[in-house]
Amino acid sequence: MSEILRIAIQKKGRLSEKSLAIISQCGIKFGSDERVLKERATNFPLEFLYMRDDDIPAYIRDGVADIGIVGRNEMDEQGLPLVVLRDLGFSKCRLSIAVPHDFPYSGLKSLEGARIATSYPNILKGILEENTVSASFVEVSGSVELTPAVGIADAICDLVSTGATLAMNGLREVETIYTSTAVMIGRPEMGSTAKEAILERLLLRIDAVMKATSYKYIMFNLPVEHVQQVSALIGGLKSPTVTPLLSEGWVSVQSVVGEDRFWDVFEQLKELGAQGILVTPIEKMTE
Repeated sequence: MSEILRIAIQKKGRLSEKSLAIISQCGIKFGSDERVLKERATNFPLEFLYMRDDDIPAYIRDGVADIGIVGRNEMDEQGLPLVVLRDLGFSKCRLSIAVPHDFPYSGLKSLEGARIATSYPNILKGILEENTVSASFVEVSGSVELTPAVGIADAICDLVSTGATLAMNGLREVETIYTSTAVMIGRPEMGSTAKEAILERLLLRIDAVMKATSYKYIMFNLPVEHVQQVSALIGGLKSPTVTPLLSEGWVSVQSVVGEDRFWDVFEQLKELGAQGILVTPIEKMTE
């Protein structure tokens, strides 16, 4: 039987959806039945294990799965001997301190001696120790926002996306102490040359997909006298592709531009006389 790489994915939720989406963009085909707990890709040596996100790090440590996709917060909280293979960048959230409106907060030192409810005691403990703050923790697995209202805690430390839930429970977010994104994690050593080779193939595809999201492909017509200026402006992987047009004195230019620079480049192209600017997304990209 040929070797296969096992990847652990959260069974449900936005993290699961985005994890499966990036694997699908890698050209890997698999089913989509939510009732299935294990399935195999049809065109790549990859097997999916669907489970609770907080179980994923331990399953990888114990060798049940080879790699997995979790929030960085889950990996750091458990503190297992695993490594981040790729920061995937999606499912961003922040771990923040929130307090009732009448709590006199002026910085982490305000938490000295306080009772803090959290689902992330290890991350919180490390940050408070770095800031020489001594506090007691009330470890809860859910409904953290309720604890100040019922007198269990003075403040909370919880993951926040919009802050709406905090406001609904009479709390205000006062300080972000940690940020998290989705990461692909694995053991330091895969233990199999064949599995390491499969992982390298998978990471090559993921890198191509992730790189493509940071760029736009642009095409436009340009007066020939401005080619050098535009070439210096937009660059490209090596240099823009320039093709003469039938209209004398005009060329067609094709290149890629970083997403973060696009609008500045777009405005300067217009000033240099570019016409018919066409912009398209890039599905995959490598250098």
